[in-house]
Parts: sequence; structure tokens; C-alpha cells
Amino acid sequence: MLLGVVGAPNKGKSTFFSAATAMEVAIANYPFTTINPNKGVTYARAKCPDKEFGTKCTPRVGKCIGGTRLVPINIVDVAGLVPGAHLGKGMGNQFLDDLRQANALIQVIDASGQTDLEGNPAQGCDPMKEVEFLEQEIDFWFEGVIKRNWQKVKGKGLEELVVALSGLNAGKADIEKAAAQAQVSLEKLEWNDDEIFEFATQLRRITKPIIVAANKADLPSAEKNIAELKGKLGKRVVACSAIAELALRKAANAGAIEYFPGDSAFKVIAADEKQRQGLDKISRIIQGGGSGVQTAVDQAVFDVLGLMPVYPVEDEKKLCDNFGRVLPDALFVKKGTTALELAALVHTDLAKHFICAINARTHMKVGKEHALASGDIIRIVAGKA
Repeated sequence: MLLGVVGAPNKGKSTFFSAATAMEVAIANYPFTTINPNKGVTYARAKCPDKEFGTKCTPRVGKCIGGTRLVPINIVDVAGLVPGAHLGKGMGNQFLDDLRQANALIQVIDASGQTDLEGNPAQGCDPMKEVEFLEQEIDFWFEGVIKRNWQKVKGKGLEELVVALSGLNAGKADIEKAAAQAQVSLEKLEWNDDEIFEFATQLRRITKPIIVAANKADLPSAEKNIAELKGKLGKRVVACSAIAELALRKAANAGAIEYFPGDSAFKVIAADEKQRQGLDKISRIIQGGGSGVQTAVDQAVFDVLGLMPVYPVEDEKKLCDNFGRVLPDALFVKKGTTALELAALVHTDLAKHFICAINARTHMKVGKEHALASGDIIRIVAGKA
């Protein structure tokens, strides 16, 4: 899974990325600070079942703190996008190519309205315009990909279109759903320009869903703008202060505070008077909801992509693998994933020789069509190859 951090220049993308990953990246108050994509790992939070069973988990990757599992997620911060990017303006061509494989996007916008669409200092800008132009640019990009392949697929059907659009990370089910929503036929591709653009828009919504990180939320001018954004976009909007989160993670790494990503409070361990003053200011920013950075990542994973954690084990009584590691893996799977589909994710041989699965909570056997629930601990039983 890959999350893409996107948006216009000078909105705080690189600060958001650095805060989410604890990586040092170039951050500056001018457009196109990011030229080459920054790639890293962030974490999504999930409840760990170990306390429920009175044990202590030993994750193979990620970590578990206080009963909260931090599961690694790949994330990329790409070059800033400006109006006309699909035509190559700014870093447009590179930006669009860098986000091809992203499963969901976190768009960082300037909620204070103090930078224009190209990242230049300004006053009274409407952040909603940022959201609209980014969606349009990706729609135009998708449309361009379809039209460049149109002669190959015109008059043909679904299978040919799936091959033509494989570079957009769009699968067969995605294309079928987009076609249904755009009300175009896949039996024989004879779409006009309007139908191609509508299909492109629907495919973008399905394959590149967007969470809006309303950054610089700590500035006075942001409150009204964020309220208006939430009125139009609802839960897709997360109020955010990337610079506050970055400061907290740096302070935690330095041992100055105890802080768990996403919390709305922290404990000061060792700080001088000047540092305490800065931390007091940050404390006021995050009280009541945190900085928003971790929330944006979590919502992208769980709400936008509709994923849930499950825990495959090899011994359902001890909750461990063959090496004795307790709850070694937390896998994020789509809601509705079956026991057989989980087996295929763990190892293709398990799916090929699937017999049944065992729910560690109920100790009951379930069949291959059994739909898993969030937090399930599952042992896959398979025959010998």
C-alpha cells in the first residue's frame, strides 16, 4: 500500500511528510522545494489484541505501544502541483508520474489562505480552490492517458481497457465500477469526449481517493476556512498543523518529552525555559484533537481505503508463529475479505491447499467464504503441497 502526499507548492507538504515519517527532508518557504520524490514509511494505528489475551505481542515489523499497534505504511511526498500540470506546467509531468502507484492521496492545503494556487504569498485565498484544481488536474491526467490509448481500445471491450490502464494502478473491478458510475458501456468502447472525461473522473475517485489535510490550522485565519471546507467536504477534511507535529516528534526523539503520535497531550521530561514556552504553545494547538497529521494518515487507511487489521497466526492457542513470536503480523485488508483471500495474502500455497481457518477467539472453524472482522486473529489450516 502507498499513500501519496500531494498538493500545490509551499503548502507544507514536505513538513507533513517529515512529521509523518520522522525523516529529514528539504523544507523551505518557496515553491518546488521538493523536486525528486521523498519516499519513506509512516504508521497507521490499530488496536492490538494482546492485552485482551493477557499477553505481550512481538511484531516482526512496526511496533506496539500501550496496546496500540503501529503498522508500517509506505508514503511518498511528490513535487508540487500547479494549475496546468497535466500539460507539463511546473513539475507537473513528474508529479503525476510519481503518484501512479498511490492507493490514496493526502492533499496538504494552506487552510490559512495565505498562499495562492502556485504557492506564492498572498492574502484571502480560498483553500477550496486548491481542492478543486487538484481533482481537476488528476482528472485531466487520467483523461490524457485514456485518449493516448484510445486507438488501441476503440471498438473493443473491458479486457483491452484493463491492459491499457494498468499503469494507473486501476484493476478490472475499478474500471467496471467507474464505467457503471459514468454510465458508459464496456461491451464496445465507442465513447465520445464527454463520456471519456466522465469515466476518467469516476476512475480517479475510485483509484485515487483524497483526504484533505487542512494545514496551518493553528493560524487565526484558518478556523473559518476549515469550517467552510468541512461543510462542503465533510469527513474528508482533517484540521492539521504539520509544523507542530514535526516539533513534537523531534522533541520526543531528543528525550525532551513523552509523546505518542496522534495524542492531544504530551509529558515534558527535560526542557529549558525557552523550550517549555515553545512546548506550551504547541500544547494549546493540539489540545482536543492532536496535530491532525496522524489522524490524516489513519483516516486515509481506514476510512478512505476501507481497510481493517487482522492478525494471522500459526498457533491459535498461543497466538504465535512457528518462531514463538506473539501476534507477529498485523495485516490491513479490505472490509469483506474472506478467509481464503487472507490465506492468499499470507502465502499462495496456503490458498492453493486451503482446508479451513480457525478463529482464535471462538476456536471455531470457518470456511473459505467466511468474511473476516476487524481485529480477527486467524489461523489458516492447509493441506500438504
